[in-house]
Amino acid sequence: MSDPSAQPDTAVVVPAKDEADRIGATVKAALAIPGVALVVVVDDGSADATGQAAAAAGARVVRHSRNRGKAAAMETGAEAVRLLDEGVPRHLLFLDADLAETAGEAAPLIEPVRAGTADMTIARFTARVRLGGHGFVVRLAREGIRRACGWEATQPLNGQRCLTRAAFEAARPLAHGFGVETALTIDLVRAGFRVTEVEVPMSHRATGTDWHAQLHRARQFRDVARALAPRDPGLAPLRQAIRPTRPPR
Repeated sequence: MSDPSAQPDTAVVVPAKDEADRIGATVKAALAIPGVALVVVVDDGSADATGQAAAAAGARVVRHSRNRGKAAAMETGAEAVRLLDEGVPRHLLFLDADLAETAGEAAPLIEPVRAGTADMTIARFTARVRLGGHGFVVRLAREGIRRACGWEATQPLNGQRCLTRAAFEAARPLAHGFGVETALTIDLVRAGFRVTEVEVPMSHRATGTDWHAQLHRARQFRDVARALAPRDPGLAPLRQAIRPTRPPR
């Protein structure tokens, strides 16, 4: 009997911006995961050679002419999978571009989806990276998810997720930017989809403490707050506070 995990039933989507130094290793590791039929990298307006490095490593590359944010890259990648696979409803495994060789450890995320015991899995990293921030965005997302749908998330912002195509389509349109993971969890739990966390020995680059990192966290906070505001009636004042903010380009 053939190993079902070896059947080509999963496509990997990697949103990427300015990750030329790591994307090649990420793509090669993702292509080696059992059952992965395709890796699509969405070059989200990179100023470096991210797209070229991804293609050289074996990915199919789709490019945004300008940076449109993570959620838009995820939707573009999922649509590219649909077109490249001519309508085959493959599972979608979303991975961050900076995972490098540890992307190959994502196989356990696929297994519950493949077995039909989960509609979306979320990675829980066993190797914790010390971040430069104070965790305020994580706390906002974790508490917001709990308030909005009652689900307890350990790592609510983790972007390593495997979904059935049906679950992904049910969550569209995705919330803007860095709010996508928070909204995705809430919307699928509320709709009755089965969501679970899976421990994986993966890691990515720490964010750091310089002003670029602080700006990144501010954008994360804004996008998570925007995602939570319409999903939690108790956050109506927050909705008013964030309305004038312009989205990142």
